Parts: sequence; C-alpha cells; structure tokens
Amino acid sequence: MGFLPKNSKAESRDSEVKTGQFLQGVVTRIDKTRKVVYLSSDPDTVSKCVTKDLKGISIDLLIPGMMVDARVQSTLENGIMLSFLTYFTGTVDMFHLQNTFPTSNWKVDYAKNKKVNARILFIDPSTRAVGLTLNQHLVHNSSPPSCVKVGDIHDNAKVVRVDRGMGLLLEIPSTPLPTPTFVNVSDVAEDEVRKLENKFKEGSSVRVRILGYRHLEGLATGILKASAFEGSVFTHSDVKPGMVTRAKIIAVDSFGAIVQFPGGVKALCPLRHMSEFEIVKPRKKFKVGAELFFRVLGCKSKRITVTHKKTLVKSKLPILSSYSDATDGLITHGWITKIEKPGCFVHFYNGVQGFAPRSELGLEPGSDAISMYQVGQVVKCRVTSSIAASHRINLSFIMKPLRFSEEDGIKMGSVVTGVIDKVTPSLVTVYVNAKDYMKGTIATEHLTDHHEHAALMKSVLKPGYKFDQLLVLDIESNNLVLTAKYSLIKSASQLPSDLSQIRPQSIVHGYICNLIETGCFVRFLGNLTAFSPRSKAMDDQRSQLSEAFYVGQSVRSNIIDVNNETSRITVSLKQSCCSSTDASFLQEYFLSENKIADLQSSDSKGRDLKWVEGFNIGSTVEGKIQESKEFGVVVSFEKHNDVFGFITHHQLGGAMVEAGAIVRAAVLDVAQTERLVDLSLKLEFLDKSRDKSFNSLTHKKKRKGEMSKDLEVHQTVNAVVEIVKENYLVLSIPEHNYAIGYASVTDYNTQKISQKQFLIGQSVSATVMALPIPSTAGRLLLLLKSISEVTETSSSKKAKRKSSYNVGSLIQAEITEIKPLEMRLKFGIGFRGRIHITEVNDTCLLENPFSNFRVGQTVSARIIAKTGRSDNKKSQMWDLSIKPKMLEDSCMIEDKLVPEQYEFSSGQCVSGYVYKVDGDWAWLTISRHLKAKLFVLDSACEPSELQEFQKRFYVGKAVTGHVLNYNKEKASLRLVLHPFAASQTLVDGGAPIMDDLQSNDPWDNVTAHICKGAVVGGRISKILPGVGGLLVQLGPHIHGRVHFTELQESLVPDPLSAYKEGQFVKSKVLEISHPVKGTIHIDLSLHLSLNGMLHQNSAEFSNNQDAPSKRVDKIEDLQRGMVVQGYVKNVSSKGCFISLSRKLDAKILISNLSDGFIDDPVKEFPIGKLVTGRVLSVEHLSKRIEVTLKSSTSNGSKSENSDLSHLHVGEIISGRIKRVESYGLFIAIDHTNLVGLCHMSQLLDDHIGNIESKYRAGEKVTAKILKVDEERRRISLGMKNLDVQDEMDSSKEESDEEMSENDSNDGSNAQIKIFSESSLLGIHNIDVECQNEHSILAQAESRTSIPPLEVTLDDMEHSHPVDVLSQNQGHLDEADTMVNKKKQEKKKSKKLSEQEITAAEDRRLEGDEPRTADEFEMVIRSSPNNSFLWIAYMRFMLSLADIEKARSIAERALNTINFREEDEKLNIWVAYFNLENEYGNPPEDAVKKVFQRALQYCDPKKVHLALLKMYTKTNQNKLAEELLDKMAKKFKHSCKFWLKRVKWLLKQKQDGVQSVVQRALLCLPRHKHIKFISQTAIREFKCGVADRGRTLFEEILREYPKRTDLWSVYLDQEIKLGDVDVIRALFERAISLSLPPKKMKFLFKKYLEFEKPLGDEKQIESVKQKAMEYVQNTLA
Repeated sequence: MGFLPKNSKAESRDSEVKTGQFLQGVVTRIDKTRKVVYLSSDPDTVSKCVTKDLKGISIDLLIPGMMVDARVQSTLENGIMLSFLTYFTGTVDMFHLQNTFPTSNWKVDYAKNKKVNARILFIDPSTRAVGLTLNQHLVHNSSPPSCVKVGDIHDNAKVVRVDRGMGLLLEIPSTPLPTPTFVNVSDVAEDEVRKLENKFKEGSSVRVRILGYRHLEGLATGILKASAFEGSVFTHSDVKPGMVTRAKIIAVDSFGAIVQFPGGVKALCPLRHMSEFEIVKPRKKFKVGAELFFRVLGCKSKRITVTHKKTLVKSKLPILSSYSDATDGLITHGWITKIEKPGCFVHFYNGVQGFAPRSELGLEPGSDAISMYQVGQVVKCRVTSSIAASHRINLSFIMKPLRFSEEDGIKMGSVVTGVIDKVTPSLVTVYVNAKDYMKGTIATEHLTDHHEHAALMKSVLKPGYKFDQLLVLDIESNNLVLTAKYSLIKSASQLPSDLSQIRPQSIVHGYICNLIETGCFVRFLGNLTAFSPRSKAMDDQRSQLSEAFYVGQSVRSNIIDVNNETSRITVSLKQSCCSSTDASFLQEYFLSENKIADLQSSDSKGRDLKWVEGFNIGSTVEGKIQESKEFGVVVSFEKHNDVFGFITHHQLGGAMVEAGAIVRAAVLDVAQTERLVDLSLKLEFLDKSRDKSFNSLTHKKKRKGEMSKDLEVHQTVNAVVEIVKENYLVLSIPEHNYAIGYASVTDYNTQKISQKQFLIGQSVSATVMALPIPSTAGRLLLLLKSISEVTETSSSKKAKRKSSYNVGSLIQAEITEIKPLEMRLKFGIGFRGRIHITEVNDTCLLENPFSNFRVGQTVSARIIAKTGRSDNKKSQMWDLSIKPKMLEDSCMIEDKLVPEQYEFSSGQCVSGYVYKVDGDWAWLTISRHLKAKLFVLDSACEPSELQEFQKRFYVGKAVTGHVLNYNKEKASLRLVLHPFAASQTLVDGGAPIMDDLQSNDPWDNVTAHICKGAVVGGRISKILPGVGGLLVQLGPHIHGRVHFTELQESLVPDPLSAYKEGQFVKSKVLEISHPVKGTIHIDLSLHLSLNGMLHQNSAEFSNNQDAPSKRVDKIEDLQRGMVVQGYVKNVSSKGCFISLSRKLDAKILISNLSDGFIDDPVKEFPIGKLVTGRVLSVEHLSKRIEVTLKSSTSNGSKSENSDLSHLHVGEIISGRIKRVESYGLFIAIDHTNLVGLCHMSQLLDDHIGNIESKYRAGEKVTAKILKVDEERRRISLGMKNLDVQDEMDSSKEESDEEMSENDSNDGSNAQIKIFSESSLLGIHNIDVECQNEHSILAQAESRTSIPPLEVTLDDMEHSHPVDVLSQNQGHLDEADTMVNKKKQEKKKSKKLSEQEITAAEDRRLEGDEPRTADEFEMVIRSSPNNSFLWIAYMRFMLSLADIEKARSIAERALNTINFREEDEKLNIWVAYFNLENEYGNPPEDAVKKVFQRALQYCDPKKVHLALLKMYTKTNQNKLAEELLDKMAKKFKHSCKFWLKRVKWLLKQKQDGVQSVVQRALLCLPRHKHIKFISQTAIREFKCGVADRGRTLFEEILREYPKRTDLWSVYLDQEIKLGDVDVIRALFERAISLSLPPKKMKFLFKKYLEFEKPLGDEKQIESVKQKAMEYVQNTLA
C-alpha cells in the first residue's frame, strides 16, 4: 500500500486529486512494520529521481519513464548506444539527442564512456530492446513548447543537417524559441531528388510549410513542394462549409467522385451532388484528372463532402451552416433529402436541416409533394421560424406568404359554400364562394359522418356539384381544409380552435386524425389536437384500437383534463360517457342517403325520384307478388317497374300469399339508393291506414297534427322491432296507433364496434328525438335507451339510489343478453346483474336452462352477491338467482352470504355445465365459485366415444359425474363419469370427506375409481419392443401395461398389428399392485371376455388334450400332456422361453423345438412368434414349466417307458449328432424322439485331442446300444467294434460302469439342458451333473431347509462350476446324513418330487436369469457390486412398464456399489443415461441432469465419452455436436477425444476433418502425435477419403521413416483397397530404406506374403532376389 501525504507539493499545485487518477511518485520512506510506502509526487523531485544500480535487477523491472545514469558505448549511423544499470544496453535515436539542432558532426559530441542522464522511452519484451532519450524536455519530465501552427509558411528556414536518402533538418526562426523541423525526402520537391546533399547545403535558407507537429520529440514536419504553397486549402482546418474551391478529380465510382484540393486534401462528392439531375453513368461526365469548381458541404472528423450542383456552386444567397444563423425571413438554397406526407426535409451546409410542412410547399389542391418535388432537388426556401437550442428550423417554399384578409370573412370555424372543381382518388377540390373564389379540399372521410356513405358519395360526385354547407377546419397557406360532416357543421360554434376555449367535463365533437397502439388523436379546428389513451378510448379493453376506430371518424369526446403548461388535452371516447343525446347521427344518415340518391338519379337517364312520392311512410300501396324466397316475398309495382317491394315472413301477419296475387301492404321503410320498399301485411298497419281516409293534399298536415298531438319530443315510449337493418331499426309504437319510428343501433364512437343484436318482435324502450319534418327526411326519429343511457346524476344521488339495493333484495330485472353460461340483466337505474347457469333451477339439471327465457323479458330475481365492476367499469355488477326456493324463502340467502365450505365424499355425485374444452380436459362449473375438470379417459370406456370427446362435451352441456379428488386452494374438483365400486366408496364403514382422501400416498386419490375387474378407457402411449406389450394411459399421470398375451380375445399371430400409438382402447383391469411404496403397477387386458381366472378340473383337460387350452393364469391348472399356446419371449442356441399368459412362462429345450434338426433357432423362432406345444413337466414349487413342440411326443410316462423298451442292448442304431460336447456326442436315434450319449471313450478313435474338430452337429453316424436305463431314461451308446455282434455281458457292464463314472466326473448331463439369457447379465452357462439321484434329492431338500437369505443356488448363478461344487460339498454331506436317517420316508416321496427337484437343480446350475423382483433382490444381495445384475433388474422393471421403479433401482445401485468400483458405477450411469433418453420428460433435460450428477462421481472424460456414444447410437447429431464442442475445451489434450471427433465427422459425411487434425496437433502433446495421426489415417481409409489417409501417413513417415510399425499399418490399409500397383510401389519404397536386418526381414516377408496369393511367379522371384541382394550387401 502506498501513501501520499497531503502536504505534498503536487497537492498544492493541482486543484484536486481524483480516485483512479494516474500519478508519478518517488518513494521517500518505507514503514516495514505497517507495510506502508510513503510517496512524493513533487514534479521537481520526480524529474530528478534517478534509478539506482541494484544487483540482480531484471528487465521486467524496467518501466518507461524511468531515468537512469548511462554511458556512451558506441555511435551508430542513426543514433548512439548507451549502457546503463550495469547489465543493460539501449539505443538513442537521432531525434532524441541532447542538442535540439544536431549538425552533421553530431558524433563528436558523444565520446565513448561519456556519462549522460537518459530516460527510458520504451521496452520491447519480444526482442528485449530498450529505447532511450536524451531530449532535455523529456529528461526533465516536461513538455516541449509548440511555437508553430500547422499550415504556417516560413520563408527563411535554415538547413541544419542533410540526411542522405532520408530528408532535411531545418531550423525555423519562431518565437520565443526556434523550432526544429524535419522534411521527408518525398516532400522536398515535386520530382524525385536522388542526392539531397547536392541540392541542399547546410546553412542555406529554404521556404517551408508546416505539415504537422510531433509533440513527443518537439519536432515539426514540413514540406518544400511548390504545390503546397498554392490554393487556400492546405489542411482540413482550412476547409470552411460553403467555401468554393477548385479541385482535381482523382477517382470516379458508383458512390460518387474523389477530388483533391491543391494542398493535397481529399474530399468526396456524393453521386447525388455530382449534378443537378440524376446521373446514370457518372464516369462519362466526370473524367479523372479534370479540374472543376466545387462548394464544400461540410467537414466532420476530417471527412469533407463537396457538391458540384450548379445552383449551389453559383448561389449568391447566404450560407446556412449553423442553427444559430437561421433567422426568421432568411432566404437561402438547400436540397431536399426526404419527402413524406406531412412535408419535406431540407438539408443545408454542415449538417443543418429543416422541415417544410405540406402547407408551405406551394402545392396545388389535390396534388402530392412527391409529384412536384424529388429527393436531391435544390430548392429556394424561406425560414419561417427556428429554435436553435432544439435544432429546429421551419421552412417555406413560398417566398411571399398568402394570407386571407379580414374582408374575406373566412376563418377557422366558418361555414361556407363551395362548388366542386375536380375529384381525385383521395380529395375533392372545391371553389369556395368567397371574394376571390379560393380553393379548398375535402378528404374522402369528411364527406359524411358515416363511413360506408363516404366512399359511395365520392363515387357519385361530379364537378359542378354545390355544397350548401362546408366547415373550414384549417387554413394552410392559400388552401382551405374543409369538411362536410353534419356533426361538425351543426356544432361549428362550439368547436374550439385554441386551448383556452376548452372546458373540462364538456362533450365536444371532433374527428380522429391518427391512431397509434397506445391511443388515438382527436382533432378539432386547426391543429388543436387531443389525445385519448387506450384505457379511455373503449369500454371493452380487449379490442384493438384499429378494430374500433378509423382515421377520419366523427366522434364525441369528453374532455377529461387540460394541461396549460404542456398544452396537452386528454379526452375519453368511451360510449358510456360520450353517447349521443339526440338523433343527429341517424338524421345525417337519412339525409346523406337522400343526397346520394339525388346524385345517382341525375347520372342515370330516365330515372328520377318521383316514385318516392307514392310511397309515404305508413301509407298503403298495391302490388303484385312476384316471387317467394327463403327470407321473404318480393313485390313488384305496375307503375314503377324498377322499384321492388319486400315483405319479410314476420310482416306477412300469417297471411298466405302466392306468386301473381295482388296485395295491399303498408309502407314501413323506403331505401331510395337501392329503390327498395319494405312492406307489411299486418292488420294493425293496414287498419290504421284504412281508417284515415283523406286526400293526399291534406294527408301530411293531418298526420303531422295527429302525430304531434299523440307524441312529444323527449317522450319515452315502448316500441316493437319490426325490421332490423344494418345501421338502424324500424320500430312500431303500439300505444300510439302503431306509429312507425326509426332508431340507430350505432353511434358516432361505435361505428366499427359490434353492437347488441336485436330480434324481430323484441320490445325496446326509446325516446322520441324528432318528429317527421323535412329535415328528418319525413321520419320519426327515436333514440334507444341502450344508446343514450348516460349517468348524469350527482354522486350523492347515485349513492342514494344504489344504497336501496342490498344482498338479499328481491328485484325485477330485464334480460339484456343471454350467453351460454349466464344471463345478463339490468335493473333500477344503471344497475346490472348476471344469473349464473347454476342459479336457475333448484335440483334438476336441465340441458338448456336458458331456453325458456328471451331478451327483453322481465324476471323476478334475488340479489345473492356483489361481484364488483361490470365490463364497462361504470356500473356495479350483482350476482342474481332465480331459483324457486331462493325466491320463495328469503332466509336461504343467509346461507349464501356465508363463505362456501365445500365437503365432498369420494365418489359423491355432482352436476355441472361445461364452460371450456381444452385438449384432453373438459372444464365444468359446479357453482359460481366451484369448478371441476374431467379428463378425456375418465369420460367413457368405449373408443368411439373417447374419439368424439370434444363433440360430446360442448360448451353449455350438462354433465353429472363422481368426485375423485378436491383441491381446496384452487376450489377445483376432479371428476369421473362412471361410479366407483362399492369397496372404493366406503372407508371405515362410512363415506369419508375429501381430506381423508388426501393421504400421503399420491396414488390413493387418482386411482380410487380404478379397481380390479373394472372396465376403463385408455389410450395407447407406447408400443413396447419385442413381447413387451402395450403401455396404456389411464389418467393424466397413470399408465397400465397390457401383456402380450392379453392383446386379443385369443392368441393370434402378430397381435400388435391392430394397434398404434395414440389409439383409444377399451380395457379391463386385471390386477393393481404397489411393488414399491409410492409406485403403482396396473395390469390390463384388452379382451373383455375374461370372467375371472381359468378354473377347470383335470377331467376337463383329459377329455380333449390335443386341442389348445384356454389361457392359463395359474400353474395349478396345468397338467402334463396339456396342449398350450404361447409367444416366443427370448431365444438362444440352447432353446427358448415362451409366454403362456401374463404370469406364466415356459421353457423349451433346443431338443424339443422341432421333430427335425434346427440349424439356427434364433432365425426359426423369432421373438413374438406364436407356437403350440405340449406340457412336459410342471414344477409347482418353483413354478417352472417345460414344453415341447414335437408333434410325436408321448403323453404318459408309461408310453415313454414303452418306447425305451423297444431298444435292446447290443442293437445297432443309426442317427444324427444333435450336440457335440467335450465329453462326448449326443445322438438323436432315427425314427424316435430319443437321444443317447456316446462317451468320448466309446468313439472310434482311442486318441482324440479335440472332439469338436472331428464331429459336427447334424452328421449321420451309426452306434451300438450299450445300456438302457428306463428308470432314469438314459441311453448309453458306443461306436467301437460295430462288426462284433456278440460280446460278453460282463464286458458290457464294465463298459457301462466306466461310461457312467466318466459321465459323472466330466459333469455331463444327457437328459436335459437349460439355457439362460447370458447377454443380460454377462454370465456364462454352467452345465453341472450331480453324482447320483440320491445326492440330487438330498442336496435339493437340504437347500429348501435353508432360510431365504442363505440361498446357495442363487450364488451358483454367478460362480464358476468348480466353485459351485465346492460350495455345495458341505450341503451334500449333510444331505447324505439326512437320507440315512429318514430313508423310508424319502423312498415314498422320492418318485413324486424327483423330477421337479432335478429340473430346479439343473436350472440353478445352468444360471437361469431371475424372473421376479424377489429373485432379483436375492441375487443382488449376493453380488451388490455387480453392475450387470443391477442393469438386468432395471430392464426387468422396464418390461413391466414401471419407469419410476427402474429409476429408483438405478439410484439404489449408485448408493450401494462401493466407491472403489468406479467402472461398475460408470456402467450404472450409462444405463441411467439410456433410461432417461428413452423415458425422460423431456429426454434432453433429463439426460443433462443425470449427466451433471455423474460428473461428480466418475472420471469426467469417461462420462463425456459415454454420453457421446449414446448420442451417436441414437442419432442425436445436434446434441452430439454440442457435446463435442464442449469436450474440445475440457479434453483438448486427450488423443481419444480427438479420434472420437474425427470418427464422428467421417460418419456424418461432413467436411472439416483437416481442420480438426490441425487443431488436434496443436493441442496434443508431441508423444501422442504418432498415435493420433496413424489412427486418423486408418479411419480415413475405412470410411473417409483414402487420399487424405495417404497424406497423413506420408507426413508422419517423412518424420519417422524407420518406424516399421507405421509402414506395416500403411501397407495393410493399401492392401485392403486392393490397388496392386500402388501397393507394390509402396513396398518398393519400404524395402529401399536403410533399416536393421530384423526390420528389413519383416518387410521382405510381408512383401512375399502379399505376392504369393497373386500367383505372379516373376514378381515372387523378384522379391526373393531383392532380399538376397540386401543380405549380400549387409554381409559385405
């Protein structure tokens, strides 16, 4: 730590020392106790501080700026060499000498060993070169004075020194001190100067111009060229925006031209500025080398741009180069850079820009700016205003502003008349009838208030049409912006044009001028604009602004806030607070429709509007029925052929009409533009017109008088909807003689918003707004309550009125809307409510409870709750109920007020209505606050119904189900449709509440509806490989397994062909078990004819044993000789296992697979094949079953003995060798199913070293019967002395005894042989023959008496046969003792159990794989560190579709296996990878989690390689590539990794092997290069490009030419390719090397072995000759 005292001189000189500031300091004192170094930053002290000479100082301690004592060691051509600090040397450049002006004799001043003070300039760590300086300014740690400026010209500069080939050193007489200046040889003259010393002499004077200044040396750079003194521009600082200068073109390109000023400064002339107009081929107009005049546009960061536009170059107007120069009224030239709809952007000099609004462009009315101006055009403009601080300049292209005088009487807000001049696609141009007939424009949106009428009206407008009323919205220069909107013209006097005219909480008409995502802008007069945020623009916030409004729309706005400081106005456009209070919107609709009709009639010849006079509203007309259509009747009129009438079915009044009939009908509505009349045949309209018999002249006066007498303005009436039009309703008022009125269904602010749907015949409440007069188009105009309903009462009145309604109040409410799940109602003033679908009936669940209600109907309801704000957030929303009990008994509401506490029983029946169907779930509403969900598989068990799940459960459907579980927090039930079993619904004699169901076991609740024997619906989630069967989904997280034998009603070939993943199936639950706590295993069956398990007695089986039996699920139902069917489960060279049913498997020895010989059992009996066989034996204790597939196998033991009785000792038989063992041959006797053993001592040859090489399976042989043991069913055969027919019995017996003894010693077994799946656990088959029948029985019985944990036979599965025998020796002795004591008892039971025990013993000795979880647990206890056993256990659980159990076994294995057994643990991790890769969710994330854990316990490289192997095998190429990239960083020194990467690239057929090889060679240690290159070359030969492999071999042999192992590998790869010429050439190269004789012998021998198979004798002799020559040369 360093410390700088405050009293340091640096502190007094500097104003402030900041944190992080760099300081130079000298160590003044060191406090070793406190470990503090005291510094001083005084400049004088620092500059005088010299580094002391210390012993052992290294170059790393030298830093730039350090001052040292040095001695001159020698002088150089361009400097001197110094030695300093004893060990170091450094150089001083000529420009860093002590003398500022060194002459040509400067070397005299630096004699050898002269002492000087020098300061270190730089240190090059790579070359260890040190640069020093003797410059006095640098030595004294001060900056040199700068007395000259760039661009200065000095006439009397003195030449101090001339450096050959380099330049001149000058002395400029500057003040106060002369300045040294160096002129490079290239800047001396225009032409090349070869000898400077001849042209310039020391002491002579020259004229020089300063180019720059080098502050480190205090040296200026100059130029002597004559061209440098010409022109006004020499450096970038001489360039000023707007100056005109001459320049030479040095390059022309597509982007512009590069020009050079006389001083050498370069500039860019952009393509747009090369000419007034656009240039297509700039190289033709601008020639390189031409000199032209340019004007500088700007100079920024030494980047100069110029223009050659003639107008700008020759302009005499002032230059605008800064915003401060922009004064009002300034006229200057600029060029247009951008044209937009609001106006044009204009650029000036030095980056200054301004904006000219559209009104100041001098455009003709109706024309666009882009049609008159173009980008790049030079314009003359006038500054109208500017704000220099904000860089804003407003411009005008009009030099003399035109203003309307007071005499014209035209101002914003004035109403004028106008005549159309022309009609353009976007505007209508009119001449305003003022003093000078000025022009004005009307946008299309401003022709009417209605959007659909605006385009229609513009299409019929023609020049010459006169507008009686137009409102001046704005005045832009000499153009008036006008509008013909009726709403704006009517409220012209109230429209504001200034902020001061606006009052908050007032309603003002306006129009939308712009829409953005966050809101919309409303404009009034001029540019006065208000903003309506999105939250205040619509009542329904879910809609988009672009869907609710359009630009130009007439709106009514409610002023919310006016901010005078920011000049901002905030308004609301919500219909709830801005609805119309009159019928002006509908009135304008009819008036504009009449105008359009007038314009259409004027365009059409012969068509006028006189026909309208005959169709007065309410009058009766006569017509002829022309045709009857689906939606009404069309009527034609005799006097008006082009006018048609239309009568809807509702207006027929029950009358039956036919085509051609003459009818009298009342006129309800007239559409002039469509020439269509709406008529009615209702009697109430016809009687009204019939009673009024008066002439047409007095008709209107009388009708008007009666109407005014009956109806008054602002009177509220009840009306009936007669006709529903798109924009309005035709209503009748029954209380007033069925007067016809019209009401709008939309308003100014809701023109694009979908409105409430009205039905014909619906009753509505309306207010009379206008009586029939010409200004209303002769119609009675009404205003619906739903449109005009605006709360205008004070807050106190609202509170008073609303306080009269409380929860429990009985009210009368009117239905306003009916939705699938609720009804909306209104009551009182401004109150709204809703009735949930469950609040209609008490108990019964109706399919459509709202079917008896209609909109407009008044019902009695009771308030049951207050829910909060309604959709429009203005009125309160109440929950209502119309249940009969609720209406009758007001006390019931007290129960409703208490928060609902739900309690449900498991299996309790509840009802609800579907409100949403999403994927596999249907969501129901049980009550207002309780929801339920139904899973697709819980809705039915029939596949057809499950397939139609979403169609069956539509929104609003009534559903009754049973409670499965309940989530109290979410107030949500899980339902199933089918009832629970009786045993599932009661616990402890009663129905438990749901809390009892929420136990710790997660399966208690979700499987309560699944019990044994239940028929459930499911969906196939996975088809398991082999005979694994199906994995069927029963619930969201519940799966069951269908065994391969349970797929069809009967066992058929390929039962999986009828199923596919995702298919719905109907299944039956066979068994539910919990193998491990927290897991569940469900067995299913897809054949539903099961009525429990199979129960048949032995008599039934004996009746028909040749026919295949039904499915057998219990071993007790099996008998010997029974015919059974099964599927092949697994197969090997020893035989196969078949699945008889879900719980029973049987084995078939290879000798029993067929009547004939089978060469390849795996091919003949593939997994899943259906086979039929006969039961040979059944072991009830060990549950082992043996089956034979032979068709001629005898059934009973007697018949089998009788077969053996046909064989006689000494008989010669023929047969085929069935199996060859080390101790003899097993021979199948022809024409029988018997097999005998010919011991190796009875073979033809006495001395046979290897039996397998002499005899083969299937070979035909002849043998003699030596012995037949019917009791043990053994046949002994011999192949010696077959020609001797009669031998002595004694010799035969001796031979038999010898064979029997050898059989026992060799461990052979001629009776049965069992195989096991050695591939699963890696265990070899073990064949053990016990010594005699008594020892077998005794051993097995002794084994059965051992406790379960001391299982000796389980240990045999993992032991060598010799070890097994030694381990069991103790048990054999014990068994012999027990046999002697209980001999009589064993003789009785021996015959019954001998066969079962012998088969069990053989199975144990042959190492069969465990088949149950208990057997696996026993095996694992004996070998807890054996990873293959754990993996087999995992595979077994996966075959049962219990994935979670397999995971738990993997975790157990990782915790159980000893930490020293790293390879065994790694095997478990690899199995875990594969498990998660197959069943993880999602697999990629699951594998990564296991991978991260494995890295903590095993070698990271091995784990990475194992994961890479898995990714490669499963073709997850993207993940493999990502893993390889990560490994490249972690294991870059591993040769194995780089070889894996090369192999992966070659396998993927990707390029980049060469780059990987180069990168690997850089990363790998050198001793691994040979291995890597050779292995890579081999892979290239095998699966890559052979030429690349040759290149790698050649490179490594070039470096190691005497490595014969490399030559051998190289030759082997070429020999595999088979190109003989290439191979011989390579051999020739190899044998031409000078290698030791031993290595050369190897090469010659390999060469000769290659040539011999080819058969080329000449080549063989040539190789031998060369070998001899080598030997002779070596010996010589």
